[in-house]
Amino acid sequence: MERPSSASLRRRGRRIPEEEDDQQQASFSEVDNDHPADKSAGIQSFLSDSSDYPLLPPTSSSSSSTINPRPMMSPSSIRKDESRVRKIITRIISGVIMISLFIGIILSGHVYVCALVFVLEILLFRELVTVRYHCNFDRIEQTIPLFRTTQWMWFFVAIFYTYSEFAVEMIKNNTKLHDLLEYAQLAPMLAFSLYTGTFVLTIATMQTGHIRFQLNQLCWTIVVLCLTVGQLKYIMHNIYNGLIWFTLPILLVITNDIMAYFSGITFGRKFIHRQFIELSPNKTWEGFIGGGIFTLIVGFYLSRFLAKFTWMTCATNQFALFPEKLECEVENIFHEATTFFPSQVFDLCPHALIRLLPNVVEICSVGGNTDNVTACVSGAMDQKHHHYELALSIVPIQFHAISLSLFASLVSPFGGFLASAIKRAYGIKDFDSLIPGHGGLMDRFDCQLIMALGTWVHYNTFVKTTTVSVAKMLYMYKLLGDDERRQFLEKIPKLS
Repeated sequence: MERPSSASLRRRGRRIPEEEDDQQQASFSEVDNDHPADKSAGIQSFLSDSSDYPLLPPTSSSSSSTINPRPMMSPSSIRKDESRVRKIITRIISGVIMISLFIGIILSGHVYVCALVFVLEILLFRELVTVRYHCNFDRIEQTIPLFRTTQWMWFFVAIFYTYSEFAVEMIKNNTKLHDLLEYAQLAPMLAFSLYTGTFVLTIATMQTGHIRFQLNQLCWTIVVLCLTVGQLKYIMHNIYNGLIWFTLPILLVITNDIMAYFSGITFGRKFIHRQFIELSPNKTWEGFIGGGIFTLIVGFYLSRFLAKFTWMTCATNQFALFPEKLECEVENIFHEATTFFPSQVFDLCPHALIRLLPNVVEICSVGGNTDNVTACVSGAMDQKHHHYELALSIVPIQFHAISLSLFASLVSPFGGFLASAIKRAYGIKDFDSLIPGHGGLMDRFDCQLIMALGTWVHYNTFVKTTTVSVAKMLYMYKLLGDDERRQFLEKIPKLS
């Protein structure tokens, strides 16, 4: 009689020695290598002799004691998981390094922050124009002379025009730099000279058989300049208006990016199954909404924290290579104040619910006189409910932070979607490999560009409504002729 297999014995609860197990496997391998009919005969012989080893009764699949075995991961799945973990670790390490460098440069001073922005603009422009350059490398190298040269000339024309205007503004506001006024007046002429020279060279290098292609490349260059230099035109103003207007928006975008990612992988497509945006299929509504909620919370408290430091709140017009402690008369928006929550909002809510809220005070009119109101006293017969009042101790910058947080959550992500569209159009995964685990600078700063412009607009609309200063008035005075100066001095006593 033939022996059953080792697997059968294990199934019946009997163990066999390893040497018997090896012999058994060898005998079955011989059967497997025979003709199929011999293999079938061997199996039938085993089944006929299996009565010596009665089988255990089968258990019901619905039994509570049944344990479903965990499916084994394939080697490819294991490698994929390990690769994902390595990528996450690499991204975290790169992120920590970038944040550390960012903090170090912020503490170094305004000049170094401006230098950082300038270097970033150069690298961002390079990454974006390289996208189309690589796609048409053969055609450009063989037929179009000075193609890369004219692209970079357009970039430096835009940079000079943008930041010469900023430099002139700083000279006007700093009396120590008024000796440079005669040179500052030449800035518009120099910018125009650079523009005309670049314009002439661009037209002179056009080839008759490739005009349409060159015009497309010129349009792409102009679009890239709008995305980089155009949107960052006023970021230098943000820096010198107070580093908080540079630091806070950047941190808000970073917060939104991180929390949208974690909200997406945690709750993505569990509540809203509709696709968020076709340009970036991995983005979800849950990630978009979750990122916005966390950004509002972080912005509200982070702005209050940053407002404690004069290094963040003080505006300056000094170009100091060695940072010094900033002292200034801190603006009111950075001082803690008491504000009252609009009482009309409470009229929309049930009174029982409002009374449960902390720090809410019920205000009553006395004797039916609405001009005589006071805090309600329980049991007072002559008092009648008038409204609810909630006093909040808050730093006004927190209200501005809410506005910036909404912009960082609702508008800035579309800068990232534009970057995704560009990568999708040209079939690339990342703009560069400069930052391990993140790709290129454009992959990280795609949402920051429009945020910087939005911050400047918000500042000049709701914070600093006037740009006149004593230094600027002195600058304007020096531009006057002798007769105009005499008239000006005669008018000053009449103003007081």
